[in-house]
Amino acid sequence: MSDEMMEGGAVKKFCYVNRKAPYGTIYALESLEVVLIGAAFEQDVSLVFIDDGVYQLVKGQDTADIGMKNFSPTYRALEMYDVEKLYVEKDALEARGLSEEDLLVDVQVMSREEIAGLMEEQDVVLTF
Repeated sequence: MSDEMMEGGAVKKFCYVNRKAPYGTIYALESLEVVLIGAAFEQDVSLVFIDDGVYQLVKGQDTADIGMKNFSPTYRALEMYDVEKLYVEKDALEARGLSEEDLLVDVQVMSREEIAGLMEEQDVVLTF
């Protein structure tokens, strides 16, 4: 993307909110695919994990018994696409007995209020 296009406001801030557990629905995988597409088009991408969405980032997922491919390692590849803004809601982690150390990737843990403020700053918010 040329500097002129970026100065002209072509870069949009996209926030993808992940609320669902990683398996059992298509939401988590669809979100990840949309994030990678947005990043490929050099948009400003943020990912927020709330509710059961925090399970998407948990280390050591084993999907053998459910017959689905474990796509969680893809989250580690996000950095190669310059997707480095990952946010997790503190209450969602704590309610599920998880901590930052249980997660595959580096995240910023934020309060519900801080996440709400982050979402207000975005041009586009998509919830999965």
